[in-house]
Amino acid sequence: MAQRASRRPAAAAAAVVVAVVLAVSGGVGATPETACRAAAEEDRRVDYEFCVSRLSHHHDSPDADTWGLAKVAADVGVCIAGDAAYDAKAKLQAAKAGGEREALERCAELYDRMGSAFAAAYDDINRREYAAGKEKAGEAASLARRCDGAFADAGVAPSPLERQTAESVKIAIVCTAITNLVK
Repeated sequence: MAQRASRRPAAAAAAVVVAVVLAVSGGVGATPETACRAAAEEDRRVDYEFCVSRLSHHHDSPDADTWGLAKVAADVGVCIAGDAAYDAKAKLQAAKAGGEREALERCAELYDRMGSAFAAAYDDINRREYAAGKEKAGEAASLARRCDGAFADAGVAPSPLERQTAESVKIAIVCTAITNLVK
C-alpha cells in the first residue's frame, strides 16, 4: 500500500509536467500581447501596437492559442480588405472621369482580390499548411501595394486610400509573423 501511495504523487507530478509542456508548445494561453510581442521579435516590421489593437478586438482572440491568433490575423485581413474595397467604391461615386477614377476602380478590384487572398490564407493556416498561408498573406500585401501604385501611375499623390493600404500591409506582416511562431 505504501508503494502505491508514493507513486500517486509522482504520477500526478508527471502529469502536470506533461500538461505544462503541451500547453507551452501548443501555444495555449497565448494572448494578443504575447503573440504580437513574439511576432515583433521575429520580424522587426511588425507594428506591435497595431497588432495588439487589431487582434484584441476580434471575437476569437480570448480563447485562441498561437495557431488561432494566426487565423485571427488572416480574418482581420479579410475585414480590412472588405472595408478598403467599400471605401474605394464610395470614393468612386464622387470621382470624376480621369486618372483618379481609374485608380479607384483598380483599387476596388485589388481590394476584393486581397480579401480573397486573406480568406485563402485563413483556410491554409486552418489546415496547418503554413507555407501556403504565408504565401497568400504575402499576395494580399502585394495587392495592397499595387493600389498605391495605381494612384502613383495616375499622378494622384498621396493616394486617398493610403491608410487602407498601410493597414492591409501591416496585417499581412502580422499574419505571416504569427504563423511563423506556430509549432
